[in-house]
Amino acid sequence: VQLVESGGGLVQTGDSLRLSCALSGGNYKFKDYVVGWFRQAPGKEREFVSVMIRDRVNTYYSDSVTGRFTISRDDAKNTVYLQMNSLRPEDTAVYYCAADLLLYADSTYLRGEGYDHWGQGTQVTVAS
Repeated sequence: VQLVESGGGLVQTGDSLRLSCALSGGNYKFKDYVVGWFRQAPGKEREFVSVMIRDRVNTYYSDSVTGRFTISRDDAKNTVYLQMNSLRPEDTAVYYCAADLLLYADSTYLRGEGYDHWGQGTQVTVAS
């Protein structure tokens, strides 16, 4: 399985960006994969941002992005999106998507565990 993120960039506070995570390869249907978004700011640990589980049934967001970010997926394009609105300087980070089959409890994926596949990341910089 290969994951490729795109859509990052330099924006101003209050702007929007949409990140994409394209999945290819693997031996299962795209809908069978759990795909999550994480981010890591300089000098900080990686943190959970959002995940969609059970083909849109369960979606989760971190407290810091709830109400501003929306995760979605397009099964025809094997792609998961992260729509980011009202961006703030504290959203500045490298954003990664991660994927694997649904094998564990939801909490496992929120902790960043249970993923065997990670993308290379895309930089998001929000200027104040």
